[in-house]
Amino acid sequence: MTDVLYATVEETAALLREGKGYRLERLQAADMITVTEAASLLNVDASTIVTWISGGRCIGLASPDGTLRMPRWQFEPSAWSAIQRIARSLGTQDPWQILDFLETLAPALEGLTPRVALERGTAIERVLAAAIDDAH
Repeated sequence: MTDVLYATVEETAALLREGKGYRLERLQAADMITVTEAASLLNVDASTIVTWISGGRCIGLASPDGTLRMPRWQFEPSAWSAIQRIARSLGTQDPWQILDFLETLAPALEGLTPRVALERGTAIERVLAAAIDDAH
């Protein structure tokens, strides 16, 4: 008896549909703001926010209509200084992977999400270690 290592075409299609639904829902969540709103919040030009997104300084997620949406909480001091370091530890610039890591419960952080751990004052080194573990 051999174990099947791969999902069927139907299973793969279902997973992709589920992921698309999650992304659309997440983009419309109450904590998501536009580039213009982020610029106003930080008192900078919208072009500065776009530069930060493209440089990996902050998380910007493209919606189906092409606009960028951003989690507002990333501009809190606990997260703001950590986003780039976390991305490097994860080995990615993909905003969805970074967001997923930050919002997923992490056993290495006593079951907290990395975002909540940072908000509660957990040392950035512990969160970075969790990111490195997650990347491997």
